[in-house]
Amino acid sequence: MKVIASSIKHFIKLETSSSIILFAVSILALIWANSSFSDVYQQFWNHKFSVGFTDTNFYLSKSLILWINDGLMAIFFFVIGLEVKREILVGELTTLRKASLPIFAAIGGMVFPILIFLVLNNGKSGSEGWGIPMATDIAFTLGILKILGNRVPLGLKIFLTAFAIVDDIGAVLVIAIFYSANIQWDLIAYALVLFGFISVLSYKNIYSKYLFFMVGFVIWILFLKSGIHPTIAGILMAFSIPIQRSVNLKEYYTKITEEISVFKKGKNEAKLLTYDQIHAIDTIESINDEVHSPLQHLEHALHGWVSYVIMPIFALANAGVVLSFSDSGGSGHLSLNIALALIFGNAFGISIMSLIALKLKLADLPNGVNLKQIFGVSLLGGLGFTMSLFIVNLAYDNPNFIAAAKMGVIIGSIVAGVLGYLILRYTTTKQVN
Repeated sequence: MKVIASSIKHFIKLETSSSIILFAVSILALIWANSSFSDVYQQFWNHKFSVGFTDTNFYLSKSLILWINDGLMAIFFFVIGLEVKREILVGELTTLRKASLPIFAAIGGMVFPILIFLVLNNGKSGSEGWGIPMATDIAFTLGILKILGNRVPLGLKIFLTAFAIVDDIGAVLVIAIFYSANIQWDLIAYALVLFGFISVLSYKNIYSKYLFFMVGFVIWILFLKSGIHPTIAGILMAFSIPIQRSVNLKEYYTKITEEISVFKKGKNEAKLLTYDQIHAIDTIESINDEVHSPLQHLEHALHGWVSYVIMPIFALANAGVVLSFSDSGGSGHLSLNIALALIFGNAFGISIMSLIALKLKLADLPNGVNLKQIFGVSLLGGLGFTMSLFIVNLAYDNPNFIAAAKMGVIIGSIVAGVLGYLILRYTTTKQVN
C-alpha cells in the first residue's frame, strides 16, 4: 500500500506542476491567435508535412496540427491506458467497493453534461458535439488543488484522480464508437490480430520494448487508415504491456549484492575497471531492467514527456481561438451551450451520482473528505480543456463550429475552475501534515 500511495503522490505532483506550463502555453496560444500575427499562427499549424512514398500505402500527408492530434496524442492516450491498467490491477479501482464512488461520479460527469448540452441545443445545428462537455482535464484540476495546498486532504486528490481516469475511459469509448467514420473493418481485423499476438506474449510474460514499439507503430498506422481514430491504438497497446516483474525483489537483492562485491576487490586508485568489474556493471544493468515492471517503467519514463512536452504542444496548437461572440454560420449558440453543459452538467452530475452511491451504501467517503468538498471537486470536473478540445476537432469540420465550440470549452473551463477553487477555498481548513 505504501508503494501505491507513493505512486499516486508522484503522479499528483507531476500533474500539478505541469498544469502551470499548460496554463501559460494556453494563454500564449490565445494571445498569438488574437494578435496581428494570427495569420502566422494558422499557417504554421496548417502547414503540411509528408512522410513515406507517393503512390504507395506507405504515404502520409497531414497538416502539423493533425500530426499532433493523431500522432503525439496517441502517446498521451498510451499513458492514460497505462494509468487505467495500473489503477484496475493494483490501484484505486481494484475492488468494486473502492471503485464504486469514482465510477458513479464519472458516470454523472459524463451523462449529465451530455443531456444538458442536448436539451440546450434542442435540435439546432452542431448537436454532434454532444461528447465535448463530458471530459475532465486532470492536469488543470489537480493544479487548482495544488494552489489550495494542504487545505485539500489526500483522499480528495485520490478521488479526483480516480474519477478522472474512469472519465477518460468513457471518453475513449465515445471517440472509438461515435467519432469514427467510414471504417475499414479489414484493417481493424489486421490490427486486432497483431494486438492479440502481442497480448499473448504479454500474458506469457515475454516482453521486448523494441518488438512492442514496432508492432504498436503498425497498429497505429492500421487504425489511422481504418477510419477509427488512431489514438485508440495507444490505449490498446497500453493494455498489452505486462505489469509483472521478471525478477522478484529478494532475488534482485541477492544478485546485486553478488555483483557489487566484485568492486571490493579492486583498487580505488585504478584508472580503468577490470574485466570482472565491467562484466558486473553489465549484469547489474540487465538485472535492473528485469526488476522493473514494464508498465510502471514506461509510465514513469513517458509521463514527464506527456505532461511537459506533448500536452503543452497540443494546447499551443489547439487553444488558439479567435475570441469572438458573433453568430458566424449559425454557430453562436454552441459556445454558451457547451460552457453551461461543462459547468452545470459536471457540478450536478458528479455530486448527485456520488450522493446516490453513498446513500445506497455502495461506497464510502474518502478519509477527511466531506460532501461540500465533493461538490467543489465536481465543479472542477467541468474543467474539460485538453480532452474537450480534442473531441471538438473530431466532432466538427466547419471552422465556425470549431471556433465557437473551443470558445465554449475555454469559457466553461475557466468558470468551472474559478467556482470550484472558491468553494474548496472556503469549505476547507489547513491540514497538519
